[in-house]
Amino acid sequence: MIYIAALGAINALGNTITEIQQNLMKKYRARHCLVKQAGWLLNGEQTWLGKVDDNLPPIPQHLSQYSTRNNQLLYAAYLQIQQEIEKVIAQYGRDRIAIIMGTSTSGIDEGDLAVKHYQQTHALPPNYTYNQQELGDPSSFLTALLKLHGPSYTISTACTSSAKAIISGKKLIESGLVDAAIVGGADSLSRMPINGFNALEAISSNPCMPFAEKRNGINIGEASALFLLTKQETDNIAILGTGESSDAYHISSPHPEGLGAQKAMQMALEDAKLHSNQIGYINLHGTATVLNDIAESKAVYRLFNQQPVPCSSTKHLTGHTLGSAAATELAISYLLLNQKIYLPQQDFSISPFDKNLDKINIVTQDMVLETPIVMSNSFAFGGNNASLIIGKV
Repeated sequence: MIYIAALGAINALGNTITEIQQNLMKKYRARHCLVKQAGWLLNGEQTWLGKVDDNLPPIPQHLSQYSTRNNQLLYAAYLQIQQEIEKVIAQYGRDRIAIIMGTSTSGIDEGDLAVKHYQQTHALPPNYTYNQQELGDPSSFLTALLKLHGPSYTISTACTSSAKAIISGKKLIESGLVDAAIVGGADSLSRMPINGFNALEAISSNPCMPFAEKRNGINIGEASALFLLTKQETDNIAILGTGESSDAYHISSPHPEGLGAQKAMQMALEDAKLHSNQIGYINLHGTATVLNDIAESKAVYRLFNQQPVPCSSTKHLTGHTLGSAAATELAISYLLLNQKIYLPQQDFSISPFDKNLDKINIVTQDMVLETPIVMSNSFAFGGNNASLIIGKV
């Protein structure tokens, strides 16, 4: 069994695990915590975002070639678990620890700004290097920071990127190739994905409302979450099961019946040797797009045999953080297991639950986790699906 030895995270809910926990407990169980800003959409309109406080730690000077906002988010998460990581390095050695990151955009925003600077001055900014926008840069940065010699790579499969990174780290430890893995991911706000989703007419003009009748799209967010995985037994939380599938139905739309989503959840249950009635809560992918919510509600309804398992989406709390979404939502799931926090609620005060969806048990009032096992779903472009199950052993 693979255990979660430490967790660091930063997102719109807070700059540390402690802040995120406090805000989950006090303020944001139902209402959104998004901000409305101009300057991101090419049409000049404002858009709702899950933005992190700008007070991010600077990248160390000797690693200035990795200086991007994306890596600053990673660094902020890393600093929260630095001591635990150093202990593992001392225990296992620098060649027995893997780093697997997930990202969707990496430092593409710095590339975007560099192109604008070039158009105006005919020269690139002095602090810009091409590797900043490469997808492999997040894992390269952490590897250089920690001077590790084990496996190091980045996975980019859109919104399942960090789920795939977590699964990969687990498998590397199970195979005996490494003794520990630093896994997770980061995505920072960037004009490219924001305008790309806007071109798809997938950006909501209001704070997103997953599973609501009048939902009309997502809000982009930024975040990072890092998990330290080890095979050493702890009194904490373990990854009980994982599932992956690819329905390849459409480049950007899910299978309308949620067949791939259901397959990933079923595989996770089988890997964990659990029955559907043993899940205490599902952190749904829940993007608040019309097609995704329909497909996911069908998949959950079928797989859980109409059982009233509590479930909700947390994307109104953080925004859709793209390549970091799976790790961000698993971090919230971890806190639900580790702290006395009410389950995140869906707000239907503006628009009611969409009665066209299969009737799954969406959390709308104060409810505690009764069974200490949580499933977290992530579904991506191309029908790329992943489901993770964590729980107290």
